[in-house]
Amino acid sequence: MPTYRAWQVTGERNFELVEREIVAPDHDRVRVRVHACGVCHSDVLAVEGQRPEPAQPVVPGHEIVGVIDAVGDGVRGWAPGDRVGLGFLGGQCNSCEFCRRGDFVNCTDQPTPGTSEDGGYAEIVYARATGLVRVPDGLPADTAAPLLCAGVTTFNALRGISAAPGALVGIQGLGGLGHLGVQYAHQLGYRVAAIARGPEKAELAKALGADIYIDSAAEDPGTALTALGGAAAIVATAASGSSMSPLVAGLRPRGQLVVVGAAPDPIAVNTAELIFGGRSVTGSLTGSAIENEDNLTFSLANGITPMLEMVPFEQAPQAYERMMSGQARFRVVLEIGTSS
Repeated sequence: MPTYRAWQVTGERNFELVEREIVAPDHDRVRVRVHACGVCHSDVLAVEGQRPEPAQPVVPGHEIVGVIDAVGDGVRGWAPGDRVGLGFLGGQCNSCEFCRRGDFVNCTDQPTPGTSEDGGYAEIVYARATGLVRVPDGLPADTAAPLLCAGVTTFNALRGISAAPGALVGIQGLGGLGHLGVQYAHQLGYRVAAIARGPEKAELAKALGADIYIDSAAEDPGTALTALGGAAAIVATAASGSSMSPLVAGLRPRGQLVVVGAAPDPIAVNTAELIFGGRSVTGSLTGSAIENEDNLTFSLANGITPMLEMVPFEQAPQAYERMMSGQARFRVVLEIGTSS
């Protein structure tokens, strides 16, 4: 039987390069030859054993771009040769209550590639057809891969705010999520305030499209935003609840703090700031497959691109370590296959 290579993990950081048999895809699923896979911080769920059965091997990775080479029974609308992507959510069931209400992101019977089932640190991935994202021909695989998770997360957060064009919108954090968030906010027509620590990030923020840079190590970001008239919305991407806490005070009345950075510590909120002015704090989680297609189309049309560090497939464990070091600028992507 023909085989493919995959990096599987068991326990904590126990990577192993294995050969697996290539089989036909199951009902309602497709087989994809992977060209690129982003290395995302959410990969810790698999690699650090933060899943229900860490002793069972799983292939990490959920920022996947490739080409379908086989379809299973029951698959409609997809064919071998189609260029596709797969993100954090592996495809809705179309049967649960949330699916019946059109809320596919919150489907209760949805696989998560790279955590609950094998993901993209491999030459082949098998995927539910409902999770597939069409990737435009003009978008390179390495560019598209991080947009399928980090990109759609910030894009959907911004699309969910109720801010008029030209309104002041803050992007807190200038890392893997934030450097994309600044680009999206700029191209959506907002006046963008980038909020990060250290004066050395000001030049990058401006190059990405920020109108204003706020060094949160030098001044209180809430006070700085208030002096600018208050932000209609702030998308918080840094994985720190304590760094998000001062932001609420910088919202204008009816302003929204949208949290997309998963932090281990809580956000402290002054209730008066919520009550007086009707401010709100909410979260936003990725997007559905069709919303991801909107994201890729918008990104291609407006020149939104992630800053990348490319790593060969054979060095996947080192790529993961590089991502975890916090030194990558800003998204690490595995080169796995070659586009035809």
